[in-house]
Amino acid sequence: MWIIKELDLSSYGLSGGDAVDSALLYGHSGRQSASELRDTLRQIYCGLISYEFSYLETEAEREWFARRIESGTDTIDRERRIEILKELLNSQAWDKFLSIKYPTVKRYCGEGAESLLTFFSTLFRLTTSEKLKHVVIAMAHRGKLNVLSGLLQCPPVKIFHKFNGNPEFPAEANSACDIATHLSASTDISMNGNTVRFSLLNNPSHLEVANPVSMGKTRSKQLKLMEGDYSSDESSRFGDKVLNVQIHGDAAFTGQGVNQETLMLSQVPHFEVGGSLHVVVNNQVGFTLPANRGRSSLYVTDLAKSIAVPVIHVNGDHPELVSKATNIAFEYQRKFRKDVFIDYNCYRRWGHNELDDPTFTNPLLYKLIHYRESIPDLYAEKLISESVLTEKDVTDINTEYTKFLQQQFELAVTYSPQITYYQEQWSGMCAAPDAVEVWDTGVDKEMLKVIGRASVTTPSDFNIHSHLAKTHVKNRLSKISEEKDIDWATAEAMAIGSLLMEGRHVRLSGEDVGRGTFSHRHVMLIDQEKETIHVPLNHIHEDQKGFLEVANSILSEEAVLGYEYGMAYDSPDNLCIWEAQFGDFYTGAQIVVDTYIASGESKWVRSNGLVMLLPHGFDGAASEHSSCRMERFLQLTDSSETAPDSEAVCMHVVNPTTPAQYFHLLRRQMVRNYRKPLIVVAPKILLRLADAASPLSDLEPGTHFKPVIGDVIADPLRVNRVILVCGKHYYELNKERLKAKIDDVAILRVEALSPFPLQALQQEVAKYKNARKFIWSQEEHRNMGAWTFVKPRFENLLGKKLLYAGRAEAPTTAVGASKLHRLEVEHVLREPLYNIK
Repeated sequence: MWIIKELDLSSYGLSGGDAVDSALLYGHSGRQSASELRDTLRQIYCGLISYEFSYLETEAEREWFARRIESGTDTIDRERRIEILKELLNSQAWDKFLSIKYPTVKRYCGEGAESLLTFFSTLFRLTTSEKLKHVVIAMAHRGKLNVLSGLLQCPPVKIFHKFNGNPEFPAEANSACDIATHLSASTDISMNGNTVRFSLLNNPSHLEVANPVSMGKTRSKQLKLMEGDYSSDESSRFGDKVLNVQIHGDAAFTGQGVNQETLMLSQVPHFEVGGSLHVVVNNQVGFTLPANRGRSSLYVTDLAKSIAVPVIHVNGDHPELVSKATNIAFEYQRKFRKDVFIDYNCYRRWGHNELDDPTFTNPLLYKLIHYRESIPDLYAEKLISESVLTEKDVTDINTEYTKFLQQQFELAVTYSPQITYYQEQWSGMCAAPDAVEVWDTGVDKEMLKVIGRASVTTPSDFNIHSHLAKTHVKNRLSKISEEKDIDWATAEAMAIGSLLMEGRHVRLSGEDVGRGTFSHRHVMLIDQEKETIHVPLNHIHEDQKGFLEVANSILSEEAVLGYEYGMAYDSPDNLCIWEAQFGDFYTGAQIVVDTYIASGESKWVRSNGLVMLLPHGFDGAASEHSSCRMERFLQLTDSSETAPDSEAVCMHVVNPTTPAQYFHLLRRQMVRNYRKPLIVVAPKILLRLADAASPLSDLEPGTHFKPVIGDVIADPLRVNRVILVCGKHYYELNKERLKAKIDDVAILRVEALSPFPLQALQQEVAKYKNARKFIWSQEEHRNMGAWTFVKPRFENLLGKKLLYAGRAEAPTTAVGASKLHRLEVEHVLREPLYNIK
């Protein structure tokens, strides 16, 4: 028997025969020998299931946990034991069937982790008994197909059809499709007289990034059901009707930084979901890396201690203990609404995938694995030995399920994929059209004034910051009264407020978004004496149905952006906006952009209307505060270089130069009957630039976003050079043009980059019959910005050569010395206006 220091009686001055009070343990009474108490403690805490909870921050949590595990019984009746065995045997039969029919396909089987299905089936019972409405699940590859086909009612024929090389969507979806282990499922599980919708998300192969997405989707459903802080009922709590579940891989959980970010969101206002239930599928090896090289902590779940939540360690060879672990974890989450972890200790029968030989790198481990019996066989032997069922019963279960799989396999030849998109809450949406559209997004002038005034109105007893009262409030009211010089923040407030008045919710998320990185927004105000928060736009009218959620986030990009994508993934009815502190900072979330935002609709037919605001502009702030790397977004779009674009491009990328343009973009996201991610190359200097203000009339009915803004200064007959530009660079060029009285140049503002505004450009270019040179002028370096995107499209589709004017190629986005910056500024102004003739 192993030695456990804490159970060494001599450490407490005791001998085995000493009598002690057994009431030290919950559920026990009377006196017994110290050795008997020690053995009881060893059985409870040091066996095939064990617990970590002594570090929990409240006595209530620690005492609850001790009481639950010391006095709980968790007995399982005969019927349930047979049900568990059937799940395990079916999972094993599934993997064996696939190994025969598809020996060369990577399927990331569940062999060695079959009792993970016991976790799910136990969760089915618990959530239906608790009368939950939704369970949102994030899960990576390992064993996912076993869960899909075995419990989540995904027809095996669908997976066989996919393994045969066929698309999982009808041809009309025009989908690029994805691998089988990235499939999603939504299933209604009915038990105990109740029905719970279980939703398993699509996931990319970037392990763990689905976790914050699942939390965002969970929060969206909580918003829909008006629970927790969304409810007027003070007794309502997040998690009352919606539960988040995350299934992790052991190596990925410890190795991927997104997990730390996601855990740090778990108890933060505007991001909490009432506690997530985590299972770490701990198969002792990551690809080829053994556990002792895969982390610097003792346990794979030690990251859980950073947020002071409990861990239950369980041996996966024992399904009934897996069920017990699930019971305890669920009960803790329900009571305390905090995260809880199950360290599910198991193994991986084969390599990272079935085509990989793990003995190259882990020979001793796999010598043990190859000679051990499987979890289903061990449990079958146990139940047979206890006369719960017979060997024939086990054989019949295997035979029956294998026969079912064979029938499904034969149906795959004639199987036709079903339509699974644009249903339920998305039923009012459709795919974007293969056309270019213009949407009237203007709003009644008087309504805009009401919203504008309300956006800076505070309660009579509210102590607003004196500087804001003198500047922000006074200036906005003056501009609204004069109906001119509407700045960026005011236009944004009017756009958001108009959507709220139409009954739509808006969520603004990111670092410091309440005030704004550049202290321009102030959409939430802080009482200077009480530090209470007031969001004026939530008090426009006493009967308003839509509300603004200002989610000042932790200092995270990847997890927070994934979270917001999940919010928008779930519902097309709410406008979700994520703003980077500076545009370049989004690069910490590149995985989310690549695998979800840019490609999610193409792979999974999952539309998403998320807005990304990325402050951008060269103003001497050096490398990490100048560029939002628009070239990366443009490269990720499926915009064509040789044919006209339509609204159907995968991402809409814009660089608006006026507050009115921004106003129309935000409203257009909600007005259209389809959803596309909107990437906004957002301003910094333009936020307060007088020349960049808009009259109120530009926001009224009959107005809309303009993909190209023409030149209203130049005489078309005198123009021999046309400069195309996007973003704030226009104002600098125009100022220099006017200063030097250059009258042979027209400047066109390309406000939309993707879809490429071919028709609008054709109309503007056609005005300049005498133009001989067309120049693309940009602030960015030649290997950055929009140059390499615009040039082939302009030349191929408009048939005119395009010259370059801007910074030369560089490995960094901006210089870090003011003298160098001033030289570059002079160059990017002189080159298109003076040097190219």
